[in-house]
Amino acid sequence: MLSNQAMGIIFSNSHDDLIRELTEIRSMGSIPYGGRYRLVDFSLSNLVNAGISKVGIITKANYQSLMDHLGSGKPWDLDRKKGGLYILPPYGNVDTGVYTGHVDALAGVLGFLERSVEKYAVLCDSDVVSNIDLVPMMEAHLEKQADVSIAYKRGRLPKNHRDIMSFSFHDSGRVRDIELSQNMEGECDFSLDIMIIERELLIRLVKEATARSLTSLGRDIFQHRVDDLRIFGWEVTSYVAVMDCIGAYVKSNMDLLQADVRTQLFARERPVYTKTRDDMPTKYGLGSSVKNSVIADGCCIEGRVENCILFRGVKVHKGAALRNCIIMQDSTIGENARLSYVTTDKQVLVTSGRVLTGAESYPIFIRKQTSV
Repeated sequence: MLSNQAMGIIFSNSHDDLIRELTEIRSMGSIPYGGRYRLVDFSLSNLVNAGISKVGIITKANYQSLMDHLGSGKPWDLDRKKGGLYILPPYGNVDTGVYTGHVDALAGVLGFLERSVEKYAVLCDSDVVSNIDLVPMMEAHLEKQADVSIAYKRGRLPKNHRDIMSFSFHDSGRVRDIELSQNMEGECDFSLDIMIIERELLIRLVKEATARSLTSLGRDIFQHRVDDLRIFGWEVTSYVAVMDCIGAYVKSNMDLLQADVRTQLFARERPVYTKTRDDMPTKYGLGSSVKNSVIADGCCIEGRVENCILFRGVKVHKGAALRNCIIMQDSTIGENARLSYVTTDKQVLVTSGRVLTGAESYPIFIRKQTSV
């Protein structure tokens, strides 16, 4: 376990601009997911399940929803006198202001890093859905005497990310070259922006980069110093989803309808923790029909639901039919409404008789608290 060796840092606003539909009113980390979770839950749970008991969450904008969700950190056992959960708002450093990259963000919390005593820092973005065991990653980091270890996935490069790193390796697993490209065809080994680095080395690199007005960890530090730093990759073979557009978000939610994906994401030995909401069990009315769907608690279903993700408190009235939809918390679908390939934000009202039809390649999105 890493409780006495490592601290965690989570970037809650990482790549907010990629899913503007959902991040106009919230941070990337507080985007709802899978019926009852937020995206930040996966990064937080990965850290906590590895025994890390001190986590700083760097915020930037629209973080009220995130703070409401995190509270004191109790669901993750981070409400403690020593260590625990730290919310690190912007303007931590008057000279840096609101950050534009990971280096700026870390420069703004240098005081937090310098006051910490843990030897290592584990950095995570909040736009990656995965359940990763960080303990063997740390063991490999120590065994190889690495300066930096970066988790990566073999697959097709997420197309909309800026400055996403892809790697080539020596036989030893050390990174030989880093490319930053959005136009790479076929499969490659791309970064998940989950990395382990010695805390004092991180502080030194951030100070050096800040002095040169550099902002990107990948482009400005790791790519330029790949020969100087001992950078190693650590492959993640289990399910991973990177939220680089609304289509990726919808697909990842729909992937939960597959049993093998649920098994990988919600492994019993590494639970995904989230804020609890006490609610009644879901009520299924006479004549209702539910097929191949994930239904959270507190719902009331009187219509037909097929291949859908329903969050807490959703109401589906008589005669309504939903197919391939994601309906977020406390939304209401009126009588005889027909929805296909529709994603709604929270507290949406679809009035009786409405027909909304999207497509798998172009789902319809309805904003929070909208009445249709």
